[in-house]
Amino acid sequence: MSETTNTNEEKKKLPLNGRRAVPSNNSNDEENEVPEMEAFGLIPRGFNPKDYLRVVDIQMFKEPHEINKQQHHTDKYYSPKLIVRRGQPFQIQIDFNRPYRPETDQFWLEYLIGRYPQQNKGTYIPILVGNVLKPGEWGAKITHKESNSIRLSIMSSATCIVGKFRLYVAVWTPFGILRTHRNSATDTYILFNPWCQQDAVYLDDEKEREEYVLNDVGIVFHGNINDIKLRSWSYGQFEENILDACLFLMDKAELELSGRGNPIKICRVASAVINSRDDNGVIAGSWDNMYTYGVAPSAWTGSVDILLEYYSSKQPVRYGQCWVFAGVFNTFLRCLGIPARLITNYSSAHDNNANLQLDFFLNDEGKVDTQLTKDSVWNYHCWNEAWMTRPDLPVGFGGWQVVDGTPQETSDGMYRCGPASVQAIKHGHVCFQFDAPFVYAEVNSDIVYSRREKNGTQVIEKIDTSHVGQLIVTKEVGGDGMMEITEEYKFQEGSEEERLALETAVMYGVKKQTIQDTTYQPQTDVDMEFQVQKAVLGSDFKVTITFRNRSRNHYTATTYLSGNIVFYTGVTKNEFKKHSFSAKLEPSSSSAFDIVIKSSEYLSDLLDQASFHFFVTARINETGKILATQKATVLEIPILRIKTQGETVAGREMSVTVEFTNPLKQALENVTLRLEGPGVLRTMKKEFKQIPMNSTLIWEVKCIPKRPGLRKLIASLNCDALRHVYGDLNVQIQKP
Repeated sequence: MSETTNTNEEKKKLPLNGRRAVPSNNSNDEENEVPEMEAFGLIPRGFNPKDYLRVVDIQMFKEPHEINKQQHHTDKYYSPKLIVRRGQPFQIQIDFNRPYRPETDQFWLEYLIGRYPQQNKGTYIPILVGNVLKPGEWGAKITHKESNSIRLSIMSSATCIVGKFRLYVAVWTPFGILRTHRNSATDTYILFNPWCQQDAVYLDDEKEREEYVLNDVGIVFHGNINDIKLRSWSYGQFEENILDACLFLMDKAELELSGRGNPIKICRVASAVINSRDDNGVIAGSWDNMYTYGVAPSAWTGSVDILLEYYSSKQPVRYGQCWVFAGVFNTFLRCLGIPARLITNYSSAHDNNANLQLDFFLNDEGKVDTQLTKDSVWNYHCWNEAWMTRPDLPVGFGGWQVVDGTPQETSDGMYRCGPASVQAIKHGHVCFQFDAPFVYAEVNSDIVYSRREKNGTQVIEKIDTSHVGQLIVTKEVGGDGMMEITEEYKFQEGSEEERLALETAVMYGVKKQTIQDTTYQPQTDVDMEFQVQKAVLGSDFKVTITFRNRSRNHYTATTYLSGNIVFYTGVTKNEFKKHSFSAKLEPSSSSAFDIVIKSSEYLSDLLDQASFHFFVTARINETGKILATQKATVLEIPILRIKTQGETVAGREMSVTVEFTNPLKQALENVTLRLEGPGVLRTMKKEFKQIPMNSTLIWEVKCIPKRPGLRKLIASLNCDALRHVYGDLNVQIQKP
């Protein structure tokens, strides 16, 4: 019988290639078979394993209220298994068939991960019982003996692989080694440990650890620089099956198990696997306002649905845009124990040829030539920062690292970005891996407006050095407010240090074209400013162009306003407003001109984020010089109101209502509502065929909250005519 099973086993094995003795070990899910009796040779007939020390039971102390999960800050994970953090001791108890006698009995523990465990790869870890635990190294010692049981304190290495390990207890007998059965109840997840000084992700501030590792909700800042909007996002890193889904992402990316203790490697492969380009990753991006056969990016309220759908279907989930990629990436990092935060960069440059300048080409009339203009300024762009040491770089470049899962440009042949040291970007040291020049350009590019003369020469009309990367923000620690971190990325605009950082970046190979002074002589005695009135979606609003003529001359300015509906990436969909007029500019005075934008002009073409982009160009007829400016603006979108009725107690039913009033001068068709709240309720969805104009929708949901404490409910409303409608509510869930 044993013969046949062997040959079947042989067939199942993967073909070996000539380069490796053992196939690559890159799946946490696969296992090898471990012999329960490993004989040293011939076994005498009288041998009875029952005569020797035998393991009856292993207790893992894995309940949320027990010592391990409490001490390791893993009590929030919705998982029955033991979850601990590396480099910190945890307790287990072994019950034997008789009292343990250290003089004659010998046993040890074995932790295994993957299908081809090897000691030198850190995938097979035998642990002998000793007298002392060395900090940050594998070891075990007995802390307590009582009748047939012993209590062990086990220390894991502060650099060990992060993932799910299998545990065996091995007992030595003169004739062979006896092992416990494979028992999945003793599986142990080992995570990164920001509380441990020897861990590469150690973070020394408890408030920051609570925010960047343990907070399962966050805020996404969007809109644009003149009109910052915010919405809540549920990270849900502790929800059921999310930890397994995150480990699966590393399997999907085929990251060798031995590399999974290194946060740099994990971030790099994750930034590629979060998007579906080139590796069938988690989320398919779509920026074209067509979301058939998928969920519109604006409809998601959190990461849990996306990760669980991917984990079960193994197919990219449709659809995402930058904040969705960043939200899911943040869940992945926090779930594994890497401190992480979601960042928004307002007026983010997407520089296609990485020359630190965005080229906007104007035609004769001063309109932007969309054929020639390839670069774009995103109203905002979200990425992540992950906290870790960088032993691969010189001292001083550890700390926050930029990682970006949105597919913008390829890096080493794949759509991925980072980790790039924020400190290196600030000082212009962009030679250090990975992708620092691209991020440097996102926050530092200049916008150059140039116009082609009739004879073919390019004339530079204007250089705007301060438009890009004006404001970089993240959620504050311990609250929902905004924290500005622009100065982490760049020095004060126009300061000596800023020039120096730029020269350093150029020295390290960031291309920057020099502009001869001869071609660029702007009109200096006239200023043009442009204001947009705050407006609610569905109403008319006005824009104002103001000229200040500081000279003693009479000027006339031929002025052209172009209003465009744009994607938040700054790419134009269409021009909905053209308006030309001639402005008389009296000497030493200011003059203002108002233009009204009617809702009927923009409503039919509006995109997801209700964003507009205005270009204003004016030619001073007397000098032939051009003034140019641009401004993005976002309409105010109505919000959802969330309320709770009655008591809110863990384990008892509570009632939540979501209300919304349709502000448009039209009925909304095929409306989808979503509601979720980590620890309170799983995502609920409801479809409404129609909401007539000015009418109010009310949706009531019953749920049973699982955990006491301050929780957050997050809702979104979505339909073709109206997207990015959100609401949230903080709820204090009482202890029963």
